[in-house]
Amino acid sequence: MEMQEFIAFCKAGNPISSTDKELHGLLVQSSFQAQKIMVELNSTFNTQEEIVALFSQLIGAPVDASFLCLPPFYTDFGKNISIGKNVFINTGCSFQDRGGITIGNGSLIGMNVSIATLNHGLPLETRGTTTPSPVVIGENVWIGSNATILPGVTIGDNAVVAAGAVVSKDVPSNTVVAGVPAKAIKKITE
Repeated sequence: MEMQEFIAFCKAGNPISSTDKELHGLLVQSSFQAQKIMVELNSTFNTQEEIVALFSQLIGAPVDASFLCLPPFYTDFGKNISIGKNVFINTGCSFQDRGGITIGNGSLIGMNVSIATLNHGLPLETRGTTTPSPVVIGENVWIGSNATILPGVTIGDNAVVAAGAVVSKDVPSNTVVAGVPAKAIKKITE
């Protein structure tokens, strides 16, 4: 399987078993490609324009010039992230993106936010298989520092995730969630 075919395979939401030598090898190769870009992003000073260029290279698609990320930034795959306009990612964020991460226009991602899109099977015989579930972040969402977003979660437009929250269920638009696990604590009326 060629790399572009493998990326399409991943974007289609297919699970990968650690016993599948071909797919696992391509996954490791993808991770190393992402690491190479992250080393450049995280270990030298880059202007905003250079960060946009590096992210475009990382995700394999153009990133709008309005995008800003304050390194360090970490990802294990890199090729399944979609970033809207006027998105800000603060320092120390970690994205496990093979399952797909979409970030809508105007969204703000706080320091040390973790976004996960993969689960392992619980039985021992499937524990080495990762199953992807996308995370979708709507427009104008604010995710507070140290929050964790788990696989399969959709966060609606204008929602706020409080610092330190662990989001395991969808968040409706115009809602503030907080806690572990995150629960709705307030509606945003404006």
